[in-house]
Amino acid sequence: MRYISTRGRVEAKGFIDTVLMGLADDGGLMVPEQIPTVSAATLEQWATLSYRELVERSYASFRHPEVTPVKKINDSLSILELFHGPTFAFKDVALQFMGEFYSYVSKKQNEIIHILGATSGDTGAAAIQGVRGKEGIKICILHPHQKVSKVQELQMTTVDDENVLNLSVKGNFDDCQKVIKDLFADLDFKAKHHLRAINSINFVRILAQTVYYFYAYFRAQESAGTKKINISVPSGNFGNIFSGFLAKKMGLPIHKLIIATNENNILERFVKTGEYKPGDFKSTYSPSMDIQVASNFERYLYYFLGEDAAKVSEYMNNLKTEGRIVISAEDLKRVQQDFEALGASNEQCLELIKKYKAEYDYLLDPHTACGIAAYEAYNGADEVCVTFATAHPAKFDEAIRLVDIKQEFPAQIEQLFSKSQHQQVVEHDEAEIVRQLEAFYV
Repeated sequence: MRYISTRGRVEAKGFIDTVLMGLADDGGLMVPEQIPTVSAATLEQWATLSYRELVERSYASFRHPEVTPVKKINDSLSILELFHGPTFAFKDVALQFMGEFYSYVSKKQNEIIHILGATSGDTGAAAIQGVRGKEGIKICILHPHQKVSKVQELQMTTVDDENVLNLSVKGNFDDCQKVIKDLFADLDFKAKHHLRAINSINFVRILAQTVYYFYAYFRAQESAGTKKINISVPSGNFGNIFSGFLAKKMGLPIHKLIIATNENNILERFVKTGEYKPGDFKSTYSPSMDIQVASNFERYLYYFLGEDAAKVSEYMNNLKTEGRIVISAEDLKRVQQDFEALGASNEQCLELIKKYKAEYDYLLDPHTACGIAAYEAYNGADEVCVTFATAHPAKFDEAIRLVDIKQEFPAQIEQLFSKSQHQQVVEHDEAEIVRQLEAFYV
């Protein structure tokens, strides 16, 4: 399989070179030259496989034997629990694999790897856990200062390994992400420091996540009968839902792909109006989705525009110069064939956390609550839905306590509160961040 850039100005690459490149050298995102088609017969053969048979390696640290178990809540709703990895978030599924892969490449090519990423909370912890202590790898993660949950912060900053640097940036996630993109776009700086990406701009993240869409669908299929199967996905950076879009293009017969966002609802506005325009940043109870500029949107745009890289470049230039992308009414109908979308309010999320605990004795984290809000809005009478639980509720106890629910923390999370923290608080200043990186990479 060869990989190309959404903007068409990078020579086709093999898998390892694609992974090492991260952000494409022309500023685009890498995608497969062709998407393989999975036949109905193959899907039938896969339907009885366990998750470990679908993906055997990298998941020894997961706490559940099924890796990503599916819990049936009622006749129309099941929840895919993606939080059984070492950092209690869905990012572990991709980043445990990715950490092992980078370690393999470093040894195979005798090359130092410097991982650089930004996080809205979960990616950073999962990435650090995936590569901490590994020879030949250093990792620096930027997170927005005091805009992640306390547990998310502790999971990153209580790691005291020489190959880990945490920069707490006075700004929001989009500020952190822009610095990362700018540094990867500086090809001299990128080459000098062997920079590698851990964010979902790296196609490995997308690839690894695609697997659990198949697993979720097969588990739902066992009791769905003749009903159609929808999947509702909490999504901020468009990476997780894009993995589902790819699974559907490969032949998985998902009926509706439902994008669930919070009050930072750029994706909902695009699906409903055809305008992709960053709005005012809002801090919410679901901070991992407090994102206005969704990196992986460009990958969807590439396929939406018929794999026309020139058009993608034109659209992305419009976003840069005019601050928005606008599509026609006719094109909007096509978008709405691909997705439904809902931006849940803070109040909705809290109400649903309380409701599902009372009615089903199931505790939602606030991101999963957004997914449940979208399921309740869009699941039809002849349909069943799998909503993704993207994080353990213990990671967001600040929100859970607002509805007077006291939860018991898992031991691994409880232990974090007694550990010392290791981080550098910096201004939202690219020059200062570069100075920190230069010192770290020595």
